[in-house]
Amino acid sequence: MRQADDCGPREVHPAGPPWRRRGRHAGWPPGATVAAAVFHLAGTDELADRGGVHLATGPLYYLLLLAGPVALLWRRRAPVATFAVSAAASIAFASHAEPYWMYAVAPAIALFTCAKQGRRTAAAIAAAVAWAGYLLVTVVLAGPLGLPAGVSPGLRELTLAAAGLGGAVLAGMASQVHRDQVATIARARRERARAEEEQERRQASEERLRIARELHDVLGHHLSLINVQAGVGLHLMDNRPEQAREALSAIKTASAEALREVRSVLGVLRTEDEEAPRQPALGLSRLSDLTAGAGFPVRTRTDGEERELPAEVDRAAYRIVQEALTNVRRHAGPEPTALVEIRYSPGALTLSITNTGRAPGPEAEDPADGAGSRGSGIAGMQARAHSLGGTFTARPSPGGGFLVTAVLPTGPPGPPVAFPAAAGPATSESGPGVQR
Repeated sequence: MRQADDCGPREVHPAGPPWRRRGRHAGWPPGATVAAAVFHLAGTDELADRGGVHLATGPLYYLLLLAGPVALLWRRRAPVATFAVSAAASIAFASHAEPYWMYAVAPAIALFTCAKQGRRTAAAIAAAVAWAGYLLVTVVLAGPLGLPAGVSPGLRELTLAAAGLGGAVLAGMASQVHRDQVATIARARRERARAEEEQERRQASEERLRIARELHDVLGHHLSLINVQAGVGLHLMDNRPEQAREALSAIKTASAEALREVRSVLGVLRTEDEEAPRQPALGLSRLSDLTAGAGFPVRTRTDGEERELPAEVDRAAYRIVQEALTNVRRHAGPEPTALVEIRYSPGALTLSITNTGRAPGPEAEDPADGAGSRGSGIAGMQARAHSLGGTFTARPSPGGGFLVTAVLPTGPPGPPVAFPAAAGPATSESGPGVQR
């Protein structure tokens, strides 16, 4: 098939099996051709020394010996034709020489290649036809053709010839199976490598999203507290300097805590030589610190037996409470209050954070990020809950204020743990469960 282009006609090879798409000189130098030629020439020299060759050395002698090896140059592109040429040349030489396997190496290689390329039926038929032709020429027609004595094979030689042809076919089939298995394994490895790369990219994307959420929670909580305390300090600086000093102290504490948490969040970006963070992991064990530093009264109530939680659940619960308290501080008016309820149940952790101050009005459509905006506070809390297979709701409370509820699956209950008591502005409330 030829296709014309701007540079003139060029040959276009049609699609086909891999062995038909090889380059014109693929596998050069032709090792099989050289090896077969060496076997044919050296073997017949040894046979001639014993008087087993009844053909004078000349053009016909070398033509019959080298026709098969030369034909092997096309064994990948036309394996059946190559076997036919090499087998015919070897049978023709066998009619002038005693039976000897070394001048049949080229047909065996061609037959092996044919079977290796998946042409099992063609290889089996070709082997049977070649064996029958050898029997016909050297045994059945030996007399009419006037063949020299000694060229006719016996039962042993015929059996060995059949075994050799069958062995070449079986070896080619086994080589094809092995090649297919190797190709399958290579494809599986490539697929696995691609899957691992995709998993790494997905994990990196999830980690970036997690870091973004953590930074939003840390900065939103602490900067909101700093903003409130700074406003208090400015308001009281002239009339009540002692209270202004307390506000500045709260700002200092909040900023230091913000820096520590930012370092903890970015700890995944440390190099191997950097020292690991010494701060304890964020979780409900630090809830007392969170409520104490909220900047307004926070009551906490715990129902059920406190126990150790999975790390991702513990951290998500802390962040949800932190973000909810941040929203309370932003939108609950000049005297905010909040109630944090934690309920441990088999297989789940329920968080309820109630803004017991004024209910947000129309100007605070999304209590996450300011008046009249749809921010990422509630969306972030909802994403945290949903990422763990839990549920999340945020709605106005029936008794006034605003209610945030999250249910996080925890799996089988773990061993009970003791959390430190709250301190500072947070207060405790008696309830049906454990008091904090």
